[in-house]
Amino acid sequence: MWRCALPPLLRYPTVDELGARAASLVARHPADARLRRVGTSRAGSPLWLLSVGHGSRQALVVAGPHANEPVGGGTVLRLAERALADPRLTAGADATWNLLLCLDPDGLRRNEGWLRGPYSLDRYFRKFFRPGFGEQPEWLPDGAQAAALPETRTLLALQDELRPFLQCSLHGVDVGGGFVELTRDLPGLARHVAHTAAELHIPREFGPYDTLYWPCLGPAVYRIPPPRRGDLAAAITEAAVESTWYHPHPYGTVTAVVEAPMWGVAAVEDAGLPADAAVVLRTVSHTLRRDALLLEDVLARIRPYVSDAPDAARLLAPVEDYLLVCPGLADAWDPDVTDTARPLPPLSAGHLAALRIAGRRLALRTAGLLHQLVIRAGTDPAGALPELDRLIDLWCADYRDGCGARWIPVPRQIEYQSRVVLAAFELAARHAPARSRSGEPGWGSEAAVPMHRE
Repeated sequence: MWRCALPPLLRYPTVDELGARAASLVARHPADARLRRVGTSRAGSPLWLLSVGHGSRQALVVAGPHANEPVGGGTVLRLAERALADPRLTAGADATWNLLLCLDPDGLRRNEGWLRGPYSLDRYFRKFFRPGFGEQPEWLPDGAQAAALPETRTLLALQDELRPFLQCSLHGVDVGGGFVELTRDLPGLARHVAHTAAELHIPREFGPYDTLYWPCLGPAVYRIPPPRRGDLAAAITEAAVESTWYHPHPYGTVTAVVEAPMWGVAAVEDAGLPADAAVVLRTVSHTLRRDALLLEDVLARIRPYVSDAPDAARLLAPVEDYLLVCPGLADAWDPDVTDTARPLPPLSAGHLAALRIAGRRLALRTAGLLHQLVIRAGTDPAGALPELDRLIDLWCADYRDGCGARWIPVPRQIEYQSRVVLAAFELAARHAPARSRSGEPGWGSEAAVPMHRE
């Protein structure tokens, strides 16, 4: 029976807690685990890699690629504990687990206003932060050679060093269901996902909006198309652009993007045919246009006095990204706007639920960031704050009452994501060849306890 080496996580870990818990594991298991600093964030935070095992085949697990998706931090700690407790995952598989504790620690710190709980939709969106798309470290808009962010360069260097047979990128869905995106098929994974989701009462998402045109490899498992250059709107809405997901593809790596939901919605796993898809699509697209216009008006009114607020540029960048893509998304989903080049595929009831959630998500994220801008400015001559409060409360109530969004406790989120990663590891390891060991020098020669105050 597997036992936790550390007290179980009942809430999301902060950046400092991730480092401290990883260091504690290394101190308990110095022969089998190592913690090394592999890079530095834009704000000077260390990027820590926790490695477990001595096998020649490398698995790389990346937590925290998106600042508002903290479940991966708890998942990598859980995976480390399991790998240390079960030699079948290391020596038995000739494998080393390489666990990047957080790819965007600067962004995660900005979410600490809601990270510790209590967890409610309105609190989450009022304190939500996610950088503009150009500052998200998994995206390679100009290719790997031109990667600008130090976090991105660190991840690329790790991929080139380790040449992993499996890479797992750990993401979180704020509202919806769990699903997996793969760069190569892992036959049998959909069955594992279904079993785990049923056992833990996690809804699976049968139609995420960014996979609408992607091949489906099984319920809630999708094939990521080969990368292509695209503009910002295409990158946000389709994700089939150059990224760190595909960078290690030439090494034979399979990348699994594992999404775990925070608030689950049962309707996203409804595979049935909707009674009238066109009516729902019109409502979703018209609502998104209306909400975007409301928020554009708020932005225009507050911009003159928030632009000089502390950190305004970092908050305005994602606002402008979201407002940029809203009209295109609304047109893409509107049955009255004909796109002969790319018509919508047949849609299930789950697809429609996911589209409704996605449109509302864009509006809520934008409203939450605008709310923070006004608060930071310390003044509100446009009277925007009461309006933003009303919109956030109204739209969160729609998630709760209209969509049936229900909080999934953090331990259950972590357990779900951990089991999906372990299933992907087992399936990928069956066909992965043995490789030379990592060039990592001096196993265990560096201090195990990181200096968190650096």
